[in-house]
Amino acid sequence: MYKTADGEEIFIIDGHVAFWDGSPANQKNRHGAEFIDCFYDYHRNLSPEEWIWPHDKFTKYNEETFIHDLFEDGYVDMAIFQPVGLHDFYKEPFGNVAKNQALIDKYPGRLVGNGYFDPRDGDEGLERLEEWAKTYHLQGIKLYTAEWHGDSKGYKLSDPWAQRYLASCLRLGIRNIHVHKGPTIKPLNIDAFDVADVDDAASAFPDLNFIVEHVGLPRLEEFCWIATQEANVYAGLAVANAFIHTRPRYFAQIISELLYWMDEDRILFGSDYALWQPKWLIEKFMNFELPEDIAQETGVRLTREVKKKILGENAARLYGIDIAAAKGQLSQDAIARNARQAG
Repeated sequence: MYKTADGEEIFIIDGHVAFWDGSPANQKNRHGAEFIDCFYDYHRNLSPEEWIWPHDKFTKYNEETFIHDLFEDGYVDMAIFQPVGLHDFYKEPFGNVAKNQALIDKYPGRLVGNGYFDPRDGDEGLERLEEWAKTYHLQGIKLYTAEWHGDSKGYKLSDPWAQRYLASCLRLGIRNIHVHKGPTIKPLNIDAFDVADVDDAASAFPDLNFIVEHVGLPRLEEFCWIATQEANVYAGLAVANAFIHTRPRYFAQIISELLYWMDEDRILFGSDYALWQPKWLIEKFMNFELPEDIAQETGVRLTREVKKKILGENAARLYGIDIAAAKGQLSQDAIARNARQAG
């Protein structure tokens, strides 16, 4: 829980976290090393110096670190797993749905577990999606449209098989489709992360919510034109948040464009942990104000009420989380008790 200087408590839902294994022992080939090394470059280049991890810790961190950084030190009340398989690069899934579920069970109420699918898996993948939906009670899916699959180096949400999977999500009650549409990660191809196919999918499936992670960067303008006409398209701030440190004016431009074209009800905070730590991101965001010239031009303001929506209320609405009830439950769990004992 983040507490303001005047004592207001702000409920934080981190909409984009991972518990990955990018270690050398799990790398299937050189591409596994390239992928996690590219992640590390983002981490190192955009983090404050005191928050940079050593490389070996970054490739595979433990449960204790994960829980501490999010819930004990990082102000986060609840977090949503956004796993990705990357089966062509890693022996076990880079983001392991079963391992995520073990943490969900161990820390009741703290974590929400999403799954993933790849439409190139055909009927077998559809069967697995249905099994996961029932076993893990999925409310959301994370998609990497640039993920490699044999000779294929990406797919589009408008592809016939992708449409079949989205229809299956709708039937299974999986409403939240988180799609990586942002910066590329080596060796994936940036063109396969193009945001244009979100327009087709959002129009075809108006009862699904399409959360565009990383707000389409570097295609922010194209994303905004899509989001302004598709009411079921949302902006996930993971990656974009991190520019608040190294490029605060650039971040101001990003957030003001989102508020201008969309509204504060369709923007979700995400730390993209362990790329970045939520503590410093949240502190800087809560203290952040738009430069006056940008505020004047766009006519938007980043007020405390807007920040509260972005930091938790919007994700709570998408995932059916009663914030008042969650506060009561979580205030009595072991994490909260340990925090109180530690002062």
